[in-house]
Amino acid sequence: MTQHKDSFATASVLQTDRGDITFYSLQKLDAHGIADLSRLPFSIKILIENLLRNEDGDMVQAENIARLAAWQPAVPEAVEVPFMPARILLQDFTGVPSVVDMAALRKAAARLYGDPMRINPRIPAELVIDHSIQVDAFGSRQSFAINDERDYRRNAERYAFLRWGQKSFDNFRVLPPATGICHQVNLEYLARVIYTADRGGDTLAFPDTLVGLDSHTTMINGIGVMGWGVGGIEAEAVMLGRPYYLLTPQVVGVRLSGELPP
Repeated sequence: MTQHKDSFATASVLQTDRGDITFYSLQKLDAHGIADLSRLPFSIKILIENLLRNEDGDMVQAENIARLAAWQPAVPEAVEVPFMPARILLQDFTGVPSVVDMAALRKAAARLYGDPMRINPRIPAELVIDHSIQVDAFGSRQSFAINDERDYRRNAERYAFLRWGQKSFDNFRVLPPATGICHQVNLEYLARVIYTADRGGDTLAFPDTLVGLDSHTTMINGIGVMGWGVGGIEAEAVMLGRPYYLLTPQVVGVRLSGELPP
């Protein structure tokens, strides 16, 4: 495992009733004179924390942190950011090929290394089955049950494969049909807002972020969770522990003035 670095000494500990929580403090970065927090949008702050927490001297370097922390609203520089999301959101059309590829990687690992069980998503990957439903019946109390039954009948092979994937892979779970569309499930059930994870025996707290195989992934931004909609290849790379490389996002400010009418 790559050794984590902390070039700017921002690792901090918060004492709580449930034990100590480690987090990476942007205030300490500000104290170093590296960043001016008063000038940084929340989205840029979340990306800086992401870099601080994942600095390893290889994929994420101190230079990445310093350049992004120098963000200026007047002349924003297009800096490449190696973003490591907390989780991945998949849906059943574009997500199934990702699981197929993971299964193929296991077969290759068995042939080359002899231990296929080492192939698992490195971060939580959650697949919501919601794109396969068709409306065969409507306008009656039985409509939901009829559509649900036909959905299972049509997609029995695909759903059996996804069930196998959930049982076989760590860090991968499937939310079955008829539990809601992935955007609503993502907002109401999957979103953590603040994530916690174990790292080296310490409990680490950090903002919930994600990439998703759907154009509506960014709906999660509305509750303060930053997400990007990406393609299948990018998502698979993230599943295997590689960052998603993006340019510094353009930040658009909105000023509201006046008052609501009675």
